[in-house]
Amino acid sequence: MTIEIWQFVLYLILALVVGLVAGFFICRAIVNKQMRDNPPVNEKMIRAMFLQMGRKPSEAQIKAVMNSMKNNK
Repeated sequence: MTIEIWQFVLYLILALVVGLVAGFFICRAIVNKQMRDNPPVNEKMIRAMFLQMGRKPSEAQIKAVMNSMKNNK
């Protein structure tokens, strides 16, 4: 039982496409799970960080930090 060169190339390309599609969906599931487990930073977390540094943040400071984080994404 021999395999032609064109069949080998076809199987190789097919395996590559299947691997890429499977990898995409697996990575998407992992990222979604990570986002559920570790949500992005919100205003409550920024307020807690300021308080840990010994500062009482104003609402303007919190908004400024949130805006700078949104602009850097």
